[in-house]
Amino acid sequence: MNAWNTLFDPEWQSILTAPFMRNAFIAGLCIALAAGVMGYFTIARHSTFAAHALAHIGLPGATGAVLLGLPVSLGLGVFALGGALVIGALGKKASQREIATGTVLAFATGLGLFFARMSSSAAQQMQSILFGSILTITGDQVIGFAIFDVLLLAVLAVVYRPMLFSSLDEQVAQAKGVPIGLMNVLFMAIMAGVITIAVPAVGTLLIFALVVTPAATANILASSPFASMVLASVIGLVSIWGGLVLSAMFAAPPSFIIVTISTLFWAIAKGVEAVRSR
Repeated sequence: MNAWNTLFDPEWQSILTAPFMRNAFIAGLCIALAAGVMGYFTIARHSTFAAHALAHIGLPGATGAVLLGLPVSLGLGVFALGGALVIGALGKKASQREIATGTVLAFATGLGLFFARMSSSAAQQMQSILFGSILTITGDQVIGFAIFDVLLLAVLAVVYRPMLFSSLDEQVAQAKGVPIGLMNVLFMAIMAGVITIAVPAVGTLLIFALVVTPAATANILASSPFASMVLASVIGLVSIWGGLVLSAMFAAPPSFIIVTISTLFWAIAKGVEAVRSR
């Protein structure tokens, strides 16, 4: 009983109604929507490594921003976008993207460690960059997340068909006149934006769980691209909100619980798929 009291926080209901928790819930909604939509394209384009690497490519931008006294998100976004444009321009095919991604990632990781060694404040900032802190999201950041989601949906409404076509069958899309190179660069640029808004909440190490895992789960259960995007967003939202509630109840790190819930959904979906295959 004493062990249970140690784990369980009796004040969890008041914690859930706190202003910082409200910001976390709204931020989770925005991140789940963006990650769910782009997660489908990430898997369809065989770019899961690129999506994971973009978060780490932004690391030197974040640590460099600390050195210059600039906002961390600004430095992270600039480097993530720069890396995305380089990868999108050099990697016109999936195999080429892997090579370009690995090369840019190696350089960015080394540069990030170099910047961190130059300043103790940059080194301290690395932990929050790596793991994030959704409970410290501010109201201004929430507004920024919402604006990004609106812009994301507006852009995808315009390029949805060519983006989807080039994702599902690149060779046929190119034969039909779809600008494959432009779609590659645009996809990577949008992913850089998603990474930039999500890293303050979940960090560079855990962003993979929100972009890829819900989308992989949805692809197993859904029957169409649009349904998969919607389901991936819902799974991401349930994972984030469920993680926030459980972290308030048991005083546990929310990022770990969010990733655990997302992974459980994927494991259940794989079980369902195995039963269907029989």
